[in-house]
Amino acid sequence: FKCSCFVCSSGQDVQRTSVVVNLPNLMRQNTSETIRRVVPKIREVLHVAGVEMQLAAAVSFLTILQEELVSIAAYIHSFLPIILANLDHRDTVVSNAWLETLLTVINALPTETIRQEILSPLVSKAQLSQTIQSRLASCKILGKVARKFESHIIKRDILPLVKSLCQDVEYEVRSCMCRQLEFIAQGIGVEQTKTAILPELVELARDEGSSVRIAAFDTIVNLLVMFDSDDRTQIIFPLVMMFCEKSFKADESILAPLSHQLGKLCHGLSGNLTDEQHLWFLDFYKKFSTLGLQQENGQSDHTTQFYAADMDAKYVSVRQNCAYNLPAMILFVDPKCFYSELYPTFSTLCHDPETLVRRTVATGFHEVIKLLGSSVHIVHKELIALLQDESLEVLDALLDHLPEILRCVITGGDHVGSESKVHIPDLIPALSVAEQRAATSLKWRIHEKLLLTFSCLPQVISSDQIYYKFLPIMFRIMTTNNVLPVQRASARTLCVFVRYNRKQEQRQEICSKLVEQLGQGKSCWNRLRFLDTCECIMDLFSKAFFCKYFFLPVLELSNDPVPNVRIKFCYMLPKLKSALKLPADKHLLQQLELCVRKLLCQEKDKDVTAIVRIEDMEKRGESKLMNEKKLHGMLQSHSSSSGGTASLPTCSSRFYSTNSNEHKTNGGKDTLPKKFNLKSRKSNP
Repeated sequence: FKCSCFVCSSGQDVQRTSVVVNLPNLMRQNTSETIRRVVPKIREVLHVAGVEMQLAAAVSFLTILQEELVSIAAYIHSFLPIILANLDHRDTVVSNAWLETLLTVINALPTETIRQEILSPLVSKAQLSQTIQSRLASCKILGKVARKFESHIIKRDILPLVKSLCQDVEYEVRSCMCRQLEFIAQGIGVEQTKTAILPELVELARDEGSSVRIAAFDTIVNLLVMFDSDDRTQIIFPLVMMFCEKSFKADESILAPLSHQLGKLCHGLSGNLTDEQHLWFLDFYKKFSTLGLQQENGQSDHTTQFYAADMDAKYVSVRQNCAYNLPAMILFVDPKCFYSELYPTFSTLCHDPETLVRRTVATGFHEVIKLLGSSVHIVHKELIALLQDESLEVLDALLDHLPEILRCVITGGDHVGSESKVHIPDLIPALSVAEQRAATSLKWRIHEKLLLTFSCLPQVISSDQIYYKFLPIMFRIMTTNNVLPVQRASARTLCVFVRYNRKQEQRQEICSKLVEQLGQGKSCWNRLRFLDTCECIMDLFSKAFFCKYFFLPVLELSNDPVPNVRIKFCYMLPKLKSALKLPADKHLLQQLELCVRKLLCQEKDKDVTAIVRIEDMEKRGESKLMNEKKLHGMLQSHSSSSGGTASLPTCSSRFYSTNSNEHKTNGGKDTLPKKFNLKSRKSNP
């Protein structure tokens, strides 16, 4: 503490910053001494400190509050004055950092403290004579503290300041205050919102500043639930209609924010619109969905032929927002009317020239599928188009919910028992094309994701289709692909295919192919993938299935010429042991023990030897513990039955142990010594 105080008084800026960064640690060590000696020194030097120290102090003060290193009363006394004093720092970055800290601190402060320490000084800081930075901070603080007070206090103490800032001469202040009106309205309730907030919003929606109009539009949309039917019909709809038409014709800068909120706006007003008004919003959305596109010969073809050469990037954002709002617009028109009212627009967005738009459609495709229900077959062509899209970003977005999409498409939406309306030959080639595109690209994570997604196919298509179309793909990837995560993903998906294949002949053929092409393959990489596949099989199948088809081929790899394969085998020893069921698999256990003895006695690679010894010692420890428990139980039962003591047979380890004949042959010595030299290896094969 002496060193920290000295550094704060006489040290350089870097040293002082270090003390401030470590202030939470000092508080954890000794809270009272830190507050008494270090915090006052920091307060003295902050007014002349640089930007880095100021930012570090804002973060440290917030950490102290969040981790509750000091009581609220002590925090108010020692730290809150420092935060308030630095709100008006001349550097905007620093003042914003302190403001964010204060906005978080307000959540933990009692109401009376907020009234005295924050709200009272705010009256002067919100005046026109103050800087723009001070007035902007006042707007955000008012929006935050409004949630802490009752409605009558907000009406008396906060609303006058709010109205004053809504009429500020600077558009930045009006826009900032407008965005806080949502929180003010939540504090004062529905009735006061209609009389006090709605008139301000109407005026701000006609403001000359585009950012102010955008803020007013966003706030109106967010507050729709607080307005009754009359307000929506007589005030909100005419205002929104005027706002949209004016923006579309004269102010293209606010088209993107407007299009982002359009779905929420339509959904919120849908119950209060006439048929004519409903049609107006739908036409407005359709205009937005093709904004910036040039149709050939004026025809509304689903596939746009080419871009307008001078198209601005903001038009792409508008169409992207239209794609984002598709589920809301389907609810707006009613899913039953989707084909006649919205399908052409949906198809146009699915074939949009911009990747961002198509990716957004793919992201929300599962929501569209859910809403369509039994009419899901309508969008089958668009699903196929997105699966075959030239951009892997679109495929990546679609993969997040592809199992859900395919299940809905196959079952006809919500009607699980209905006949599939999907033309399967279209789906399988599309999935194959998607895999080929991912395989030939450098984006192996998407390829891995796609292969893992293929594990849902047994629920979508028949086992014969999987056997003839997708199993060859899995084998090709496992034997030729060079990316390890991709190989493992294909191995796991292949195991899932086998798991759901009910034809015994096909199962046996696949298992034989795995052993021949991978387990007995010429490449060590194939043999390693075989061991990976066996681990998946042990997770997905029964122990009997694994022991029947794969146990012995795995044991053969204990003699593999490549050390890495033998190392992988050694790591699998515990799983191999646990896959056995005794006494039925006693002969397999004997062969497993023989393999381990050979490795312990004949292995020359030090890494393999070290691993097999570790696995051997762990198993011996487990067996010893089990034998001790068994011996203890036998001793107790024997004592209780005979009333005395008796000699019991010694229990030896069953795993990795020698038989009695070998024990006698070696003169009673352990046949598995802890260390082997070359001579002992030759003499004891």
